[in-house]
Amino acid sequence: MRLTFGILMSLMVGTAHANADLTEAIENVRTTCGNISAELTDMKKMAGITTAVTGVGTVTGGVALGTGLAKANVDKEIEELEAQIAELKKSRSGVPVEKLEIANQNEFNQSLDDFVHTYSAELQQKAAELSAAEKKSKQLGNVRTGTMAAATATNIAGAVMSGTNKVKGDLKQQIDECLASVKTLSNVRMQARIDGSANDTDLARAENIIRACDAWSTVDVSSINKRSTGATVSSGIGAGLGLAGTITSASANSNSVRDGDADKEKKLNTAANVLAGGTTAASLSATIFNATQISAIKRAATVADECEGALK
Repeated sequence: MRLTFGILMSLMVGTAHANADLTEAIENVRTTCGNISAELTDMKKMAGITTAVTGVGTVTGGVALGTGLAKANVDKEIEELEAQIAELKKSRSGVPVEKLEIANQNEFNQSLDDFVHTYSAELQQKAAELSAAEKKSKQLGNVRTGTMAAATATNIAGAVMSGTNKVKGDLKQQIDECLASVKTLSNVRMQARIDGSANDTDLARAENIIRACDAWSTVDVSSINKRSTGATVSSGIGAGLGLAGTITSASANSNSVRDGDADKEKKLNTAANVLAGGTTAASLSATIFNATQISAIKRAATVADECEGALK
């Protein structure tokens, strides 16, 4: 009788001990795995803002490039107008006789007057077209310089924001501790199941927690930081190219260059357009890095939400 009672007491104590171990293991998981989602939510918001910022940089860089190409076409038109005006002035100084009617002196004088009138009207028209084209070229140059400066500013902001939006060491450590506690819970659950010392409800709850929280083992949080680094580097390159492009564009569009050295102006305009293309490409690369970082953060946030949901 005493032996039977002793066995029953041992089983009851063992069952209570197993349940206590299981409960303690679950609480340990709650401690180590809880509150991870809060930091990831903030990171996701920051990545979204950074993506928008570098996206603006991509657009403004593209506008600068498009404006620069449009300016190149206007400058080509200016060269053609200048050549036409030079040809007109040359023809005026020579007054080609073959263009005049020479039947008699009166007709010759009339023909000469007609030629001069036509020449003057055509010269005035070309001069007006040249003035309008030069004004348009100047305006396009100013727009290119302004948009290049804007692209530079957004790239600088993007570089700063991307550089700070990383998984901190304490978060990585918390995830590692979370996985370790899940492993412990898994071992405790297995032992309780073998002993038959835990009820089905507690075993099922433990299994649900293990399944949800062990998903952290499939998340590579280092990829978040790698994409942050990629975005930072790309934005930095875009900022450098944008700054150089802004300076080059402003120089090319200055009155001293426009009025003094046509060859230098052309070279500077070409360089400014190349730099605009470079900063646009760098901004686009940074935008892609930031967008893919959002995907990585979302994956981690999903795991955090499901794990914390299972622990409720």
